[in-house]
Amino acid sequence: MLVHLLRTKLLRAEVTAARLDYEGSLAVDRELMALVGMLPYEKILVGNLANGERFETYAIPAPAGSREVCLNGATAHLGKPGDLLVIMTFAEVDPARAPSWKPKTATLAEGNRRIVRLENPEVPVDLLTTFQR
Repeated sequence: MLVHLLRTKLLRAEVTAARLDYEGSLAVDRELMALVGMLPYEKILVGNLANGERFETYAIPAPAGSREVCLNGATAHLGKPGDLLVIMTFAEVDPARAPSWKPKTATLAEGNRRIVRLENPEVPVDLLTTFQR
């Protein structure tokens, strides 16, 4: 048996664009993904804090440093620029590891340019210097 636990989370990621005429996905600045260890094309669960919508899609890397978070395809109907999102990934973990499990999370602000809180990071210091703290 395995249990599903939160693996990564970007909290309060601000939507920067919505492109209806694009394949479905959520484009996320590759530096934001690296902050928490989110993988390209990884399945994600997204919650929109502005309208309560929740949806599953996959993450695609947007250019590093762009701070882009773009709703693509059908997901473009589920939010608009300025909305704040919770972007999550999960892992299947042996129950024996569950008590010591710690997800990697980042809370963002100011158009995805500032880190308000970072928990359990394993990111290079040079990446952190690209964000305001």
